[in-house]
Amino acid sequence: MSLKSLLTEAVVVDSMFDIEQELMSIKESIMEQMITEGVDDPGILKCVFMAGGPGSGKSFTAMEIFGIDKKLKTSFSHTGLKTVNSDSAFESLLKKNGVNPRDLARIEKDEPELWDKLTKDPGSVRTQAKQLTQKQKSFYEAGRLGMIIDGTGHDYAKIQKNKKHAESLGYDTYMVFVNTSLEVAKERNTNRDRVLPDDLLAKSWNDVQNNLGKFQNLFGGNFRIVDNTVYKPIGKQVQKAVNKFVNDKLYNPIGKKWVKTARALKNANLIKK
Repeated sequence: MSLKSLLTEAVVVDSMFDIEQELMSIKESIMEQMITEGVDDPGILKCVFMAGGPGSGKSFTAMEIFGIDKKLKTSFSHTGLKTVNSDSAFESLLKKNGVNPRDLARIEKDEPELWDKLTKDPGSVRTQAKQLTQKQKSFYEAGRLGMIIDGTGHDYAKIQKNKKHAESLGYDTYMVFVNTSLEVAKERNTNRDRVLPDDLLAKSWNDVQNNLGKFQNLFGGNFRIVDNTVYKPIGKQVQKAVNKFVNDKLYNPIGKKWVKTARALKNANLIKK
């Protein structure tokens, strides 16, 4: 069976089944954690935004900073923060439907109909990945669990909106901006699971660079830049700053009120640790 036939028959049915199964698994895991994690545990109501262009090594940096086990491919970090990343969901759904993410650049060029089915059409794999990620994020937010929002940062307005939303729920927010040169990003792009066309990568890189100053102003003191032009262990200053943010007391007054209420309910045995 051809790849196009496979997708025509399977991409909607199988992907939606996968999404429902995945959501059920996520929901059960989160409900268990909401029971076992206390409102005073580190990571509660802390939200870290990861930003950096394709090929910047952003996901690698997140693994280093937060102790995410890449072998287990878990979204849970050792700090208690949970990763939210629609690109990871997209690549996972592609593979489950028999599509190698490394073939996307070729598909975009040679098979426009298939490309639309994967990325643009209503019910596309990309749309389903975004829906899955949004529901996953909503589950985390319901329990005010700590989150790592992993994105490129090319859309400043989107991050500004997500930051405002998180803070309206009571979260303290922080950004780690992973920087690298365009030349290095292009070189690393060839080794990624999902290779981007050079023109698209360059546009995304430029968009992210143009937002750097805006992000610094938006996050103020809760902002760190990681120079990742050369892969190396994350500097102690960066890790210390991020860990301090995660483990520090909560400053958001909305979050303080939520914790106070949750603690009262817990003490009344309505929430059990």
